[in-house]
Amino acid sequence: MAEQSWHEARLIPTSGINGAEEQERRATSALLAVLGAVKEFNRALLKPLGAPAGTVECYIEVPFMLGEKKVFPDGLIRVSRGAKAWTALVEVKTGSNELATEQLENYLDVAREQGFDALLTISNEIPAIAGQHPTKLDKRKLRKVELHHLSWSQVLAEAVMQKEFRGIADPDQAWILGELIRYLEHTRSGALEFDDMGESWTGVRDAVATATLRATDKNVATVVSRFDALLRFTSLSLGRRLGTEVVPILSRKEMADPALRAAALTQQLAGAGQLSGTIRIPDTAGHLVITADLRAGQVTCHVDIDAPREGRPTTRVNWLIRQLKNAPDSTRIECMTAHSRGSSSAELLRAVRENPALLVHDPAREIRSFRVALTSPLGTKRGRGRGAFIDSVLTAADSFYANVLGDLKTWSAAPPKLRPETPTVPDEREPTQPVSLSSTDYSSQDGPDQAEAGDHQDGSAIEGVN
Repeated sequence: MAEQSWHEARLIPTSGINGAEEQERRATSALLAVLGAVKEFNRALLKPLGAPAGTVECYIEVPFMLGEKKVFPDGLIRVSRGAKAWTALVEVKTGSNELATEQLENYLDVAREQGFDALLTISNEIPAIAGQHPTKLDKRKLRKVELHHLSWSQVLAEAVMQKEFRGIADPDQAWILGELIRYLEHTRSGALEFDDMGESWTGVRDAVATATLRATDKNVATVVSRFDALLRFTSLSLGRRLGTEVVPILSRKEMADPALRAAALTQQLAGAGQLSGTIRIPDTAGHLVITADLRAGQVTCHVDIDAPREGRPTTRVNWLIRQLKNAPDSTRIECMTAHSRGSSSAELLRAVRENPALLVHDPAREIRSFRVALTSPLGTKRGRGRGAFIDSVLTAADSFYANVLGDLKTWSAAPPKLRPETPTVPDEREPTQPVSLSSTDYSSQDGPDQAEAGDHQDGSAIEGVN
């Protein structure tokens, strides 16, 4: 038999998974076992939840009595350091299964009775805003127990970044973490990517196309929430491959009150037929702004970048063009000048490459900044695959970073140069003016010719004395 048909032994196999219950049990056991084994990974995942650095113990399906009934949380994590311990119950869902309110509230009651610190939920649900929980719960039950949520996409992204970029000290532990990554990336694991815009998508999309959508329509809130979840998934996807933390940007008011963000998106969708959001990628020239225009059927990614603070207008334009060597000809460049609202000029990159002066309408006006944008077709389907809204947004963000944003660098002025404190030794020449009419000492205000003349005159005076 050919070796090509042999199956390599895996630490966490995907074979034999029958049904959602077995899928959840295996995913829970695999994740908690790796958390207990790989120190760097458990610190990266548990530290933001409030867990101290210490010895990690993980258990699955721990039974507890709640009144007269017995409940079985999917897992329990205990981190011990000296006499102190941090304990969290864990509830896991895989596939399309969603977290249940009654079940979570029961576990919150158990955690409160047992004196545990937190309840951690893990599922494929991605909240619209980081720190927000996807399930509505009685807030009174959160007075003594903290509630945290991780999506499987976030768990996978954290595992990849830790192994591939931050590093694992022990080679065996690195291999173990790699096996978890391999398992979670398999379709049968139940750790799904963001793959659905929701049941309300089709109706809202069609209403936008016919300009009949109203901000008060009940389905708008669901679509708006799913779009913000898509932005978070886009950030996680980019961060996983870049090895850095990529996050959507929200204002302080929106972070404090998520309803403000939802209201702004609702008005934008009902009024202009657009959904937009901003993503921050560390060490880039600017923030990545994604705008999905449902009416025009286009998705646009753009970045705003400050122009150099010196040089002629065409020099500043050329500074930008040189950095866009990998950008497609269809890239749009907008030019913003001082004391003007909006862009003063806009051209496609193919034209600007041939004639940079096209962006300079008034040489007397100072160019302050540029906007570089790339537009592509927007999918309409609610799921994943060809012609899908989700895939078109993900592809647009990836392409824009690879061809535009990743090559851009901010301008910085050249460092000042030191002026020489003493003049260079000149050749012997006859003095051009009497010694009495010129200072023989070098000054910082003297040019090279004056310095040379001063040296010659000084030498001539000495010869005269001799």
